[in-house]
Amino acid sequence: MHVRPLAAPTGPAAVPDAAGLNLWRADPMLRALAGHHLPPDLFAHLEPHLDRLGALAGGRLDELAGLADRNPPVLHDRTRRGEDAQSVEYHPAYRELERVAFGELGLAALSHRGGVLGWPDPMPPAAKYLLTMLFVQAEFGLCCPVSMTDSLTRTLRKFGDPALVARYLPALTSQDLDALAQGAMFMTEQGAGSDIANTAVMAAPNPDGTWSLSGDKWFCSNPDAELAMVLARRDGAGPGLKAVSLFLLPRVLPDGTPNACRIVRLKDKLGTRSMASGEIRLEGATAYLVGDPGAGFRQMADMVNNSRLSNGVRAAGLMRRAVTEALFVAHRRVAFGRRLVEMPLMRRQLRKMVLPMEQARSMVFLTAEALRRSDAGEEGAYALLRILTPLLKFRACRDARRVTGDAMEVRGGCGYIEEWPDARLLRDAHLGSIWEGTSNIVALDVLRAAGREGSLPVLEARIRALCGNGFGEATALLPRVMALAAEAQEGPALARQAASALYHLTSAAALHAEGAAIPARAGLARAVLRHRLLPRDPLGREAEEEDEAWLADPGG
Repeated sequence: MHVRPLAAPTGPAAVPDAAGLNLWRADPMLRALAGHHLPPDLFAHLEPHLDRLGALAGGRLDELAGLADRNPPVLHDRTRRGEDAQSVEYHPAYRELERVAFGELGLAALSHRGGVLGWPDPMPPAAKYLLTMLFVQAEFGLCCPVSMTDSLTRTLRKFGDPALVARYLPALTSQDLDALAQGAMFMTEQGAGSDIANTAVMAAPNPDGTWSLSGDKWFCSNPDAELAMVLARRDGAGPGLKAVSLFLLPRVLPDGTPNACRIVRLKDKLGTRSMASGEIRLEGATAYLVGDPGAGFRQMADMVNNSRLSNGVRAAGLMRRAVTEALFVAHRRVAFGRRLVEMPLMRRQLRKMVLPMEQARSMVFLTAEALRRSDAGEEGAYALLRILTPLLKFRACRDARRVTGDAMEVRGGCGYIEEWPDARLLRDAHLGSIWEGTSNIVALDVLRAAGREGSLPVLEARIRALCGNGFGEATALLPRVMALAAEAQEGPALARQAASALYHLTSAAALHAEGAAIPARAGLARAVLRHRLLPRDPLGREAEEEDEAWLADPGG
């Protein structure tokens, strides 16, 4: 039957624009996942908030994020009277984004106390990351300070002296921006990036039990935060990691005087331009020892791992926003008499974007549940969390770079223009593979979890449980994948290959388990095996998945 070609619009009508789209309503799969993974009463309570956030994220928050991205922070060293008083000036759009994230949504507080969004108890990680995945689709940069505030609070509560916790916890979990204390993490030095044993910043004890920190930190995001966790070498303790301790650094001392730390300059970054990152000079700054002085790096690793998990969550959110934009365009852009989504090559490209995005979302919920169980003290949960976290951070952050780039291509030339969200998504996506550990470092951390925590048997058991009795193709691959991971422990050159294999098999199992309640997930699980793990003939005809749920129009 002959199909009459569609008439192509001309002028502005030919350029699809998703501005104002409710990003929650545009994503029925996320709603299904939320209903599956959250307790029913909590999901019912959160859904109106998610609907409102979806409207904001596709509308006003997106506008604010664009403004903040085009107007980055400015460092002022002196007042107009000539006083040496540093301040970072943020665009009003960034301040409004802060009000929504820290204030209205309480994203940094909801894991630590009840009362946020009207819920009486602290919320589980799955709820926090669900809200984050939606918020980050509008604004990525601010999610770094939000994550660090949440992570610093967690680490301080876990290892800090009770008096120190009592002093600072109310401000760290406040939704009143005038009372809020934001958090930061100062680790990186010029000679000590991922190699923490080379930390050169020194810590000298004071008679009153505090410590004085001296030296430079090279890359510090949220540099004007009220509180920062800092790694420093204890004076006289010698070389190596055992001499590196964890300290809490306040920007203002309890008596109201500024601490002896200075922002040397702000960084000019590829992405996350809305949020300040800078270099810090500690000039005898007063700080408080946190936890065991000989376990500074191990304790800081708790904050780092929480931040790594947040990186993976944000990568999943960025991918979804990119996919939403691409699908919106593909369903509306007409070329050669057909909508783009009807064209075989475009459908193939879209499917190749949807698959890693959905893998990441399943891994987010799987890891969030492992975190909940670990914090509850369940046997084996910490070992599972320790390997799922770097797996998610490693693979999802790398996938986000490709997915955002492919989405830009779907929009075509407009996607390369900064007026549209694609360019910002692409720039921001490159951050995840660098901060809190580059891909090589994080892949090696997968092996470290396997060796030190005995995580591989726990992960294998979890995969088998997720597969149940109905996913034999995946369980048949388990011995080979686990053998590769074991071999990589002996030869780290295989670390990335092993980490990818573990991620793909785990995500396929998670998708399969979700498929019992959400049928479209089962097809995705099979596609992960086919495209990520099973042998393929590069000259053969590729099987095509045609589940329309994958390519549904986000605009309804």
